[in-house]
Amino acid sequence: QVQLVESGGGLVQPGGSLRLSCVASASGSRFSINAMGWYRQAPGKQREWVARQTDSGIRNYADSVRGRFTISRDYAKNTVYLQMNSLKPEDTAVYYCNFVPPIDSWGQGTQVTVSS
Repeated sequence: QVQLVESGGGLVQPGGSLRLSCVASASGSRFSINAMGWYRQAPGKQREWVARQTDSGIRNYADSVRGRFTISRDYAKNTVYLQMNSLKPEDTAVYYCNFVPPIDSWGQGTQVTVSS
């Protein structure tokens, strides 16, 4: 059983920053050997992939966030982070973490609202 708990969302003005965190209660080996990623779902839209980091440290980003978002992982804490800078209103969504590809077990997500 894997539990994913996201936190760190909030209301921020355009151009602002937020740092999201996700703790995975998977076994350490499972966390370390799989790619982890962030996804988001805006109102009325399907969930979309945002960023991922493989077990070897390779990072990939969706075109819409490249250059503004940075994913990182703390293997000792089974935690994955998403540093979000230069936020835009279109970044407003519920953000989730999961493995890549995702397993059928999602956390509650954390709401990010970018608005003036």
